[in-house]
Parts: sequence; structure tokens; C-alpha cells
Amino acid sequence: MRTRHLLTSLTLTGTLAAGCLGAADAVAASAPAPAPAAAVSRGVLPQKTHFDLQAHRGGLGLTTEESLQGFAKAMRLGVTTLELDTQVTRDEKVVVNHDRQVSATKCRDTGPVTAGDPMYPYVGKYIKDLTLAQIKTMDCGYQQLPGFPDQERIAGFRMVELKDVLNLVKAYDAKQVTLNIETKVEAGAPEQTAPRDLFVRRVFEEIHASGLEDQVTIQSFDWGALNTMHRLAPSWPLVALTNRDFLQVGKPGASPWLGGVDADDFGGDYVATAAAAVPGLTALSPNYGFPQNGTVADPDFRFYPDRAMVEAAHARGLKIIPWTCDDPATVSALIDLGVDGIITDYPNRVRQIMADRGMRLPRAYAPR
Repeated sequence: MRTRHLLTSLTLTGTLAAGCLGAADAVAASAPAPAPAAAVSRGVLPQKTHFDLQAHRGGLGLTTEESLQGFAKAMRLGVTTLELDTQVTRDEKVVVNHDRQVSATKCRDTGPVTAGDPMYPYVGKYIKDLTLAQIKTMDCGYQQLPGFPDQERIAGFRMVELKDVLNLVKAYDAKQVTLNIETKVEAGAPEQTAPRDLFVRRVFEEIHASGLEDQVTIQSFDWGALNTMHRLAPSWPLVALTNRDFLQVGKPGASPWLGGVDADDFGGDYVATAAAAVPGLTALSPNYGFPQNGTVADPDFRFYPDRAMVEAAHARGLKIIPWTCDDPATVSALIDLGVDGIITDYPNRVRQIMADRGMRLPRAYAPR
């Protein structure tokens, strides 16, 4: 085990050396954190010196999403948390990927594993129907993601396994970095992802084998998957994701996303519903506002996590960490509302906002 980790560290050090931070990132990473007293004097609430800066899919605005190079860049920049998604393959391997169906926007085929493979082409197939070997043939760094002009493209990128990301964190000895790992069970169309119990068990096994249990939170839109994880690991912190529509307020019966609980029994209140549905819950992660991807500059924009939601969550000892906000003015407004963190494609932008406000900055890491 020790030898394997050493080899992993040496390999990653060589592979990732080319992905160094740009000048602006380096300045942000090296910026000293002001003393807490300075933060208070600038009007920053004391708890906001412990703001959770989460790099969405490793910071996809900066690097090909959910690549080892992206996660490494985020750690070198200095983030609190690496946010990532998981899928389970036909041969029960846990891969790090947001999409249950391989996206042609992100991946392209390079050839079948074996001649005449009936599953080929693989792009467009569900990950649960492909083996790891089939998945590893696809080039998922062949183009820059549309809409993200600053994204560094990792040419020839192959999807990685969860264990690879866990080993990367160990290679950086990043003991203050949390991994916010999403189980992407598709509760609304369960035939499109691996069965819930299998999916959650395999994620649990990979984390448990890594020895990084104390650095992990588990998030899901499928609150039934959170309940399954709680049975396997009662002490692990859980995060209830929602986009509000999944609550299905005013519709008959319980939403398939809420683990058997009907939000209408709680007046459609997200905080109360999640608290009742998910034992082991520590945080709520709602979409930051509507329209989705809107900003405070839009005349019809409104926040989903308003001050009342934040206060209701805090009264129950729960954190509010919205997803996925990239606009600096909107991030600043969310901080003013009292949220406890932000999931963002651009952790460099949010880190700069934190520095400008005198907030405590997450530690920046270098590979050992």
C-alpha cells in the first residue's frame, strides 16, 4: 500500500507539473489570510472566516472537469473542498463523472476495446452499461467545454476512478481538504444508473479503503441514497441537494427524490423536509437562485436560499452551501445572506472575493 501511494505521488508530480497555476492564481494562492480581528473590522461575521470554498467538478471553469489535473490545480490554488460526481460501471468500478450518459460534448470515441464490440460506439451510452475498459478508450479532453473560455483543456483525458482522486489528495498530503462526493443515482429514472444499493455500497467501499473517511461528505439529489449511505456509515456527514423542482410541492404523493418523504407534509419547506428525511444530515445544498444561472443584475432574478432559509437551517444546526454560482456580484450577495459556502466553477474568483473581504483563506497545497 505504501509503495503504491509513493508511486502514485511520483507519477502525479510528473504528470501534473505542466498544469501549474497562472500568475493570477498564484497570487491568490499565496495571499496571506488577514487576522480574524481584521475580518471583523471589515464587517465580516466571525463565522464567515470559515467559509467553505468548493471547487465544482474540480473547478471546471479553470480545467477540464473532474480531471486529476483539475483537482490538483484546485488544491494548489487553495480550496476548502473538492466537489465531484460518481457513476458506477457495468463491472462495478466507481468513476468520476457528472453525466450518467456519456456526453458527445465532452467525450469522443477513439476505437473499440475489441474488434466488433457490440457496444461500440460508446459515446451516448449509459455509464452503467459500459465497462471501465470501454470507458477508458474515450478521449474526454478533446475540446474545451463550450461556455468556459478560460478552461485549460487536458488533451487526451480519460475518465478517472474515485480511488484515483482519493490517492491524489493523499499524494498532496492535503489533510485539510474535504471531498464532497456526490452519488449520482437518478431517482427519477433509476434504470439509467446503477441500482441504488449497489451504487452507494461501491462508493462507500472505495472511500473506506482509502482511509480518508474523515475528509469526506456525501451529497445526493436522491435522498434515498443518503439514507442508504447512513446505514453503511452512520457517522459520515450527509448533504441534501435539491433544485427545488425535485421537492414536487403541491403534487400528489412523495417525490421519488426525497427518500419516501412528502414535502407537502412540511408545507413544502426544504429545510424541514430534508431534516425529517435524512438522518445524519449536516448541510443543505440548494440551487442558488432562479432563473438558474441568473445573476443579481437580472431584473427577474431571485435567490432560492434567502435569509429566512439560512436562518431556519442554522437554527437546526445545518449549513447552507448553494450550487453552482460563478458571478462575483451574486456570490458576494449570497455571502451577505449568510450562506456557509459556495460551490463554484471558478474557485479563483471566489477566493479573491474572500481575500477582499478579509475572510480566512483555505490553505494552498503542493505535491509532496
